[in-house]
Amino acid sequence: MTTTKPLAPEKILLIRMLSEGEVAAIALPALRFFRQKFPQAELHLLTYGRGKTLVELAEPDLDVRSLEHWPDDFFQAMETFLGLAEDIIGETYTQIVNLDTAFMPCFLARFLQDAGEPVSGNYLSLSIQTLIDKVGDQSLQADYVNVPATYMLSSFFTMSRWFSNWSLGDYLPDGGYPEFYLKQCCGFSHLEMDSQIALSHKKAVNKSSNKPLIALCLSQSADGYFYPHGKILRLALEQKGFKVWFDTEISNDIGQLLRQLQKSELMVCKPSSFKWFADAVACPSLLISGASDAKIFMPDFATDTTASCPLHSGQLLTQYERLQAKCLCDDPEQLADNIAAILQDISGTEQHD
Repeated sequence: MTTTKPLAPEKILLIRMLSEGEVAAIALPALRFFRQKFPQAELHLLTYGRGKTLVELAEPDLDVRSLEHWPDDFFQAMETFLGLAEDIIGETYTQIVNLDTAFMPCFLARFLQDAGEPVSGNYLSLSIQTLIDKVGDQSLQADYVNVPATYMLSSFFTMSRWFSNWSLGDYLPDGGYPEFYLKQCCGFSHLEMDSQIALSHKKAVNKSSNKPLIALCLSQSADGYFYPHGKILRLALEQKGFKVWFDTEISNDIGQLLRQLQKSELMVCKPSSFKWFADAVACPSLLISGASDAKIFMPDFATDTTASCPLHSGQLLTQYERLQAKCLCDDPEQLADNIAAILQDISGTEQHD
């Protein structure tokens, strides 16, 4: 009589390291998708920096691994990720899925692939030995490290869509870029875009005041320059009777930031990770679009897209050009009026509901 050895349970590693906003918007829905698809599996996530704390707030029973130090120097970063690869190999994963598009996570995935690990997702187009040889003879081009279309291959059959101007097409998902990436590029067509982080603090108006609370999260910007009129905007909003806070007034505690967003009636930001943080705690968002396409972020509200501001975008101008140039950033007084109208609309909707 023969007996069959029971199959070992699945042990799956997902990799999503950059950026922390996309850890919330991409890694969380992906984790929950894999948890539903493989309910008996032991599921791990590899991330970076504050992404670990963020995921632990959302999924406290998940095993989250984090790279604490990511060297700026290319060669030191390679050494760090090679050491990380050795630790991963020792875990004997049955699946390793790289959801990241940055160079070093793709480098990590390629090393693991070359070592015989069960890797899927995005990986480096060159073998690690070829890469090392090119580094050694100084034939590695800078574009190879800096341009994803040059360095990245993928086992996801539809990842080529990631390189298209998808926001100009007919398919505009409600979840913006994260939904496009996961469903259209990675092929997870049945995935639910669940990026909610349930915090213990209930959403409420600030206890010390009946004034609606507005978050101005203006310290990040994907279009290369910050909104320059934040202080004037804050004053205009306070004069209208609102209570306002800047993200820079919060410590580096991502949990505190999320709790403060959860208490807020509206979050105002340039295109940045803050939009995804607000989504995670169901805080309505207003995007100061600047030169970015708001359809990538799909906020609740957005200003019109403008050309890059010649005065604040870092353009090199002659003294005469600077004297003639006009600021193209949204006028803070008009923006404050629009915010007041938005909050009145939100308040009226909530009372109607």
